[in-house]
Amino acid sequence: MADFAIQRIAMVESQLRPNEVFDRRLLGAMRALPRENFVPPRLREVAYIDDALEVFPSIDGAPARFLLAPMVLARLIQLASVEPQDSVLDIGCATGYSTAVLAGLARSVVGLEAEPELAEAARGALRELAISNAEIVTGALAEGHATGGPYDVILLNGSVPEGPASLLAQLQEGGRLAVVISRNAINPSQGKAYLFVKVSDEASGVPHFDAGARPLPGFAPEPAFIF
Repeated sequence: MADFAIQRIAMVESQLRPNEVFDRRLLGAMRALPRENFVPPRLREVAYIDDALEVFPSIDGAPARFLLAPMVLARLIQLASVEPQDSVLDIGCATGYSTAVLAGLARSVVGLEAEPELAEAARGALRELAISNAEIVTGALAEGHATGGPYDVILLNGSVPEGPASLLAQLQEGGRLAVVISRNAINPSQGKAYLFVKVSDEASGVPHFDAGARPLPGFAPEPAFIF
């Protein structure tokens, strides 16, 4: 039987702190939250591995769905500077682990998930942990959830090929969007973490660090016509 409490401490001390995660509130939230509750039973023994975890298979050519590696998730959240008064939109929340982490830092969180099965799993996990300041909604990830916005922070749980204009439009003035952008067609799991900040109704992004994240569905650019 795995001692998950010990594994959580090891995750913080060996994966997060050595990789420039220093936000005490974030470290505390991830130290306390049982990640094993957010993965399929067959993966619970490796819930704290230093890698992304597949939680939903590829169907009809759509990308399989993964929880971000703990270090990547932590650094993205830290990059977004989530404050206690913030409202957050968590894109591609999958089983809800990222939503639960964010709920420990922000005033309110909306987790958006495209797969109904994953959305239901996320609702169940949040309910089991009595997390009351987060909700899970279903819909196309690239469209966001404008009815709940505008948001102070938007987080994407996977890589996309460019800054998503439809989501940037859902930020408050001064709002931040953290995302891994990958333009690597050969290995789209490798990219750079960007922070976009909205100022005077315009959002601009700056790269901050290398990051590996599996592609999110629905963000591929439309094929261009060649004449």
